[in-house]
Amino acid sequence: MSAFFGPAGNSDSFSAKYKASTDAPLFLKEMGLDCYEYQCGRGVRVSDKSAEALRKNAQENNIKLSLHAPYFISLSSVEPEKRDNSINYILQSCDAAMRIGADRIVIHSGSCAKMSREEALELAKDTLVRARKQAVEQGFESIHFCPETMGKTNQLGDLDEVLEMCLIDDTFIPCIDFGHLNARTFGAIKSGSDYEQMLEKVENKLGADRLKIFHSHFSKIMYTNPGGEKKHLTFADNEYGPDFEPLMELVARKNLSPTFICESAGTQAEDALAMKNEYNKFK
Repeated sequence: MSAFFGPAGNSDSFSAKYKASTDAPLFLKEMGLDCYEYQCGRGVRVSDKSAEALRKNAQENNIKLSLHAPYFISLSSVEPEKRDNSINYILQSCDAAMRIGADRIVIHSGSCAKMSREEALELAKDTLVRARKQAVEQGFESIHFCPETMGKTNQLGDLDEVLEMCLIDDTFIPCIDFGHLNARTFGAIKSGSDYEQMLEKVENKLGADRLKIFHSHFSKIMYTNPGGEKKHLTFADNEYGPDFEPLMELVARKNLSPTFICESAGTQAEDALAMKNEYNKFK
């Protein structure tokens, strides 16, 4: 099975041609793409009518769907009420994912605030354990949780922390945002060997099966030192990385089947296609 490529939300080129996100699968099929991440970053608001239309169009056009849960989820908040609210947002995201036909939701972890990273990680893991338990109880057991690597240095969510969260349940799949990892390490991703070390870490921690189907976000990201992520760019940028080409060769060579969601600013569909075309050179 091959890798999947598609955008996060709607590109400028989509918006110039279509009005409703429910039309995204047709647009993506026309472009030769494979997947689409529905954006609920500012809250889960998906009517049954829209959900059914998106599900139907995705099935007809063979587009694989995922869903991005609200940005304001904070798994590691020191305030119990905020962690409880985060569980509710996760459950709302699971419900929306089921209705649109997505099989996975991407989840931000939150910040470390004034805690140690270890303390923040333990809070986040506890929140995820409770969220997963409630999700199963509510009939959402088929939805994969995808904790995401984060781009700011004060945020919980380096690669090791995300892999630790994924040990909670065999159904959890890491969302490896390579742009975020590059931003929080101030441009440390330089070569294919850097990518290979990260993928080996995933396999060593979670096993070959979960490595094969990992979820990924990819974009070039401007960053500052010591803060990390500042803003998303496009592949036209030559100053900031990371470069996608070495990763595409590596994924093809390893015969992996990840889902790559491109988060470029406005050109996410076109840049996703550039990734797919590069990947296909090595298949």
